Amino acid sequence: MPGNNIDVYLQPLIKELKELWYDGVKTLDRFKNEMFTLQAALMWTVSDFPGLGNLSGWNVHSKYACPTCNFNTDSYRLKHGGKWCFLGHRHFLERGHKFRLSRAKFNGKVELRDPPAVLTGSEILEQLEGINVSFGKELQESKGKRIRRKVVEEDDESGMWRKKSIFFYLLYWESNLLRHNLDVMHIEKNVCDNVLYTLLNETGRSKDNLKARKDLKEMGIRKYLWPDENGRYHPSLFTMSNSMKDIFLRTIKNIKVPDGLSSYISWCVDLKQRKLSGLKSHDCHVLMQHLLPIAIHNVLLDKVTAVLIELSSFFQQLCSKSLSLTELEKLQPRIILTLCHLEMLFPPSFFTIMVHLTCHLVDEAKLGGPVHYRWMYPIERYLGHLKPYVRNKAKSEGSIAEGYVAEEALTFCSRYLEGIETRFNRPSRVDDRPDDNYSTHVDSLFPQMGNSKGAFTVFELSPMEKKQAHQYVVLNCPYVKPFIHDFKDFIRRRSKGRRPSNVEIEKRVNKDFVTWFPAQLMNPDIINTVHEDLRYLARGPSRYAKRFSTFSINGFSFRTTNRDKGLKTQNSGVFLMSSTPCVASASDVDVRNADLSYYGKLEDIIELNYNGRFRVTLFKCKWADTTRERGCRKDNWGFTSVNFSRVIHSGDREEDDPYIEASQARMVYFVNDEVNKDWSVVVHLKPRDSYDMGGNEDDEACENEPWLEQNLDSLFENGDNLSLLRDEVDDELLENDIGEDEHMLE
Repeated sequence: MPGNNIDVYLQPLIKELKELWYDGVKTLDRFKNEMFTLQAALMWTVSDFPGLGNLSGWNVHSKYACPTCNFNTDSYRLKHGGKWCFLGHRHFLERGHKFRLSRAKFNGKVELRDPPAVLTGSEILEQLEGINVSFGKELQESKGKRIRRKVVEEDDESGMWRKKSIFFYLLYWESNLLRHNLDVMHIEKNVCDNVLYTLLNETGRSKDNLKARKDLKEMGIRKYLWPDENGRYHPSLFTMSNSMKDIFLRTIKNIKVPDGLSSYISWCVDLKQRKLSGLKSHDCHVLMQHLLPIAIHNVLLDKVTAVLIELSSFFQQLCSKSLSLTELEKLQPRIILTLCHLEMLFPPSFFTIMVHLTCHLVDEAKLGGPVHYRWMYPIERYLGHLKPYVRNKAKSEGSIAEGYVAEEALTFCSRYLEGIETRFNRPSRVDDRPDDNYSTHVDSLFPQMGNSKGAFTVFELSPMEKKQAHQYVVLNCPYVKPFIHDFKDFIRRRSKGRRPSNVEIEKRVNKDFVTWFPAQLMNPDIINTVHEDLRYLARGPSRYAKRFSTFSINGFSFRTTNRDKGLKTQNSGVFLMSSTPCVASASDVDVRNADLSYYGKLEDIIELNYNGRFRVTLFKCKWADTTRERGCRKDNWGFTSVNFSRVIHSGDREEDDPYIEASQARMVYFVNDEVNKDWSVVVHLKPRDSYDMGGNEDDEACENEPWLEQNLDSLFENGDNLSLLRDEVDDELLENDIGEDEHMLE
């Protein structure tokens, strides 16, 4: 690995970047059909944290490891843990905050410092004056075994800058506000690992162990958590008993997420040994933002749950596809408060440099925009794409170069092949484009949307199925709304002696409108102005329909529950936000339209054929009763849970309404609640290939919502008497096996 000598490899790149900046290159403007001089500049670098140190020249393995805080990094060397911890996030709080004067909750000291100022490029160059580095490595004789490089920890400011970065030879680099990006991918992965392995108290990976408790004693804080002379100590506030670990791990083990959301995380769960292993970066991404809050809310105390949900919500909002400056301004103080609350709960060993770096991510997002263009996921995936090209490990660079040239040639050739599917024009994983073999006429009121997958079967609709399906299509067609208003007026005129209530009118519409509608279209006054599709709609569909098991629409690939059986993924969850007529109360019987949320499981996918004129795809769902608390509820954490043992519109009665149009469906998935049986927590999704183009779409409003902001102040006492002991776990002290290393430290 080049390490600090990477500047030698970057010299050709810097030469080309200088040429692009000073001289530019001649480029064709295709719109104006003329040549112009194109000039370009390097905005920033993207790398993991050790790579950031190699590119910037800053020593990221010492007490001043944070490149943003620079020499103002607040760190402490743990005597027993043998590593640096990075605390002191209180000095990022505003002046006068109550946490600044709190001693017992934190490190036993009052915090009066101001936040460290971010250095400009000119100030960094001042620090780099007088630093001269000769690149290259000295040849060392091999002694037959690998010798670990000794790392010297610096207690002063000498040796922090290892070189002047070669990027400063670019004229504009000094003026860049964001030069080297902190990698959100690896930061999120390390934070998630710290949380998971500490909660599970996994040997060798937990941050709460005997060494951590000895360090508390060394620092003179949290006396009630100190170990005794036998190495035994009380459980902390976040400690889980074995039964709690079982609930936590079973929740993760039994989760079935939609296809393509993540790998099969259940394989990483070992229920017998109560461990998690083999988690990849993207697994931690999904766990941290979606699954961890659900898994902990039934097993941890409210204080710990609220703080971890806040941490999860921070990453969820930070990783949004579109960022608002207003929201980022609110997010920065939230993450600082979250880190301060974490300092109250977790031992100092928990706060590695990667945990500390979270306090700088919002400031970088303000400068660089969404993290999707600045993190390591695309780079790591591309490196994984290049890795199979290495056929000769002795000449890996040449193998990659040959493979790249061959792929480039294939890419060029594929552009001249029509009608042949290649790896370069293959449809996306969720291809919801309408089938080319069937297309509606241009002015159709019911354009074809979505795409069915796999084989289909033709079946005969029962009279009840036909009535329910056709009724839903008619009543939800926007072009039929004027006729519905006419029918309501017709009901009012025909009522003799009394005025019908709005509830009675709605019932009559649901019951009789479909039979009244065809006759109304034959009215001589409007017969020549009615759209042809409405006439076909009024006649009703054919009694024969198609049935599918998979259908792609709105960026999702839906599957029926029968199709989901036996699979390790869940694509049958359906969410619908619908404007529904409802009565406010028993005393107020006026019918008003309200936006109500409906959650269901997809049971059937059918396609109605309106005599060859157009077709309509419908989803038949098993709908949870979201109108009552027995079927749907929202807890204090903001989790929406549904109970599918309490359903509505099952389709067994004529007045039931089990169908929706496929175009209305949005996908959710359900996580079984291991404590409250029959209940499932709802998790919303957003299509992978959808982007916010600045429009306001009401039906997208509640998708991919961050977790509810937690009121942490109400959960933590105002005084310094915060107890971090968890008496509910058990009354006995926890024992820690003292190995040779611990005896050596003693």
